[in-house]
Amino acid sequence: MTPSVVLVTGVSRFLGGHLAARLAANPAIERVLAVDTVPPPRDLLRRMGRAEFVRADIRNPLIAKVISTASVDTVVHASLSANPGSSGGRTAMKEMNVIGTMQLLAACQKAPSVRRMVLKSTTAVYGSSSRDPAIFDESMTPKDLPSGGYAKDAAEIEGYLRGFARRRPDVSVTVLRFSNFIGPRIDTVFTRYFALPVVPTVLGYDARVQLLHEEDALAVLERAASEEIPGVFNVAADGVLLLSQAIRRAGRIPVPVPSAAVGPVSRVFRGARLVDFSPEQMRLLNFGRVVDNGRLRRQFGFSPRWTTVQAFDDYVRGRALRPVIGPQQVESLERRLLGAARSLR
Repeated sequence: MTPSVVLVTGVSRFLGGHLAARLAANPAIERVLAVDTVPPPRDLLRRMGRAEFVRADIRNPLIAKVISTASVDTVVHASLSANPGSSGGRTAMKEMNVIGTMQLLAACQKAPSVRRMVLKSTTAVYGSSSRDPAIFDESMTPKDLPSGGYAKDAAEIEGYLRGFARRRPDVSVTVLRFSNFIGPRIDTVFTRYFALPVVPTVLGYDARVQLLHEEDALAVLERAASEEIPGVFNVAADGVLLLSQAIRRAGRIPVPVPSAAVGPVSRVFRGARLVDFSPEQMRLLNFGRVVDNGRLRRQFGFSPRWTTVQAFDDYVRGRALRPVIGPQQVESLERRLLGAARSLR
């Protein structure tokens, strides 16, 4: 059943803002409330059309008044942040992620109009370790529980949502565990990482990377908001890339770093505001993570349009990434080496 009044959190970011724009373009939806602590960029605000921007902090109990006054029936919680830099630091990020979700769920629990809840979660809840299975499905739990950061926030939030579902069995609850996003427009740790001219990697490791195109992510969120499809779903593209393959496809130069030096190197990049590596992201670069998307196809009824390789190549084209060392330079170096070899003979 098409919702009447939808509330979307996190609309100042790419996914939340563009989702609000898509929902506002659906004439069957009566109202779209776009909530965030800061307004979206002007071009994104224009795209949102008739969506009503509400400047509100979900950590504040006043969010309950917004939901009850508008008789919201569908809530899409898309504001979970994995980037401490854009959230005012790790402490502020955790507070917004966890405390904000608790307040939002408390507000929804009290609102009889709410009938559907959609959570943008992450495959990071499975963790990343040397003891992981080859592929995670939705029934599996991590071998090593996340000790902090975004992964731990997401695991806690999913726990709170399960409690909410028990207290409000009349509400349809959908949890979408997204793999890492990639694409020409979205800004993530991975899009910044692969744009670095010199890409640090962990010496002795070549992680398997599974990605999801930004457009596929938006399509899944839109479907979850528009239709009642309860359950937990891994949302990831087909196929994987080795980290070394992805770096080569982007034309970057890999620089293997010993494990002991990973921490100092990540602090340098964080200090330069290039890439903010969190501990769970560093573990991902060590061990990788791959999930099964079979339930997404069978029960949710969605097949990703882009494979991991296609999504990555679209990112490279869209960002106009050029090889750091061009073909002419490689050919010149080969000629010099061949010439040196002949002279030695």
